[in-house]
Amino acid sequence: MDRTLLITGASSGIGAACARLAAAPGQHLLLHYGRNREGAEAVAKDARAKGATVTLLQADVGDATEIARLGAEMAEAADPALPLHLINNAGIVDQRASLADLTAERLTRMFAVNTVGAILVAQAAVALMRRGAGGQIVNVSSTAARKGMGGEYVDYAASKAAIDCFTIGLADELAAEGIRVNAVRPGLIETEIHAKGGQPERLDSIGHTPPLGRPGSTEEVAEVILWLLSDSASYVTRTVVDVAGGR
Repeated sequence: MDRTLLITGASSGIGAACARLAAAPGQHLLLHYGRNREGAEAVAKDARAKGATVTLLQADVGDATEIARLGAEMAEAADPALPLHLINNAGIVDQRASLADLTAERLTRMFAVNTVGAILVAQAAVALMRRGAGGQIVNVSSTAARKGMGGEYVDYAASKAAIDCFTIGLADELAAEGIRVNAVRPGLIETEIHAKGGQPERLDSIGHTPPLGRPGSTEEVAEVILWLLSDSASYVTRTVVDVAGGR
């Protein structure tokens, strides 16, 4: 299906896996990145080799002014004759911390990127969907949202719980327009997020704990995301899917 697919946080991890899996002739990929230009260019190269058209977009999604610029660039790059789908994936984590260690600066940045930024990106994407040929949305949450992650990443967990709630509310708001809104909650997945959270060995120590006995891959998460965007999921909205090996 010819379509435009906007992926935030596409330079690595789940976003990069989605881009590589979706890449095909007829696909116009708008690949957003924050700082990792090299990673984004590598993903774009792979996608183009599979026949996709690729546009790279840079913005700090923790900054409302930059999101406004991103929205304008999206509008210029997207073809209004094609549906626009959004994989709302960009997010950050910080070092492992307890409540006493949290600062206002850390909390502000965490929610600015993971929650406010995701909502504003969705706002910009929906405006384009309404002016064009519609589209669908998948937000990327985390199983941390239902675990709380006390003593480790409680602020990250709270920011992702807000995404779960936003998914449900936005799905209700857009259902009459035919715009489906869903989310995925990845569990223990083989990505760089564990190192960014100060625990590069985390999967080595607890990767075996899901009932399936192993961590998941970014490709396994990407498969679920792209299914939710497809016509095969045409009667699925307002749903948060755990991709967590049963944990």
